[in-house]
Amino acid sequence: MAEKKSFALRIDPETMKAIEKWAADEFRSVNGQIEWMLNKSLKDSGRKK
Repeated sequence: MAEKKSFALRIDPETMKAIEKWAADEFRSVNGQIEWMLNKSLKDSGRKK
């Protein structure tokens, strides 16, 4: 598995609550959901293959 880098993320409570709900709906952890969202955005914008 590739090495992962950790970092602190500041996020407003309303956005965090929405991500927590989405993660639960998709059976993912919040961390996994944020990682999935970032990867999807990068792929959709053509910045990652």
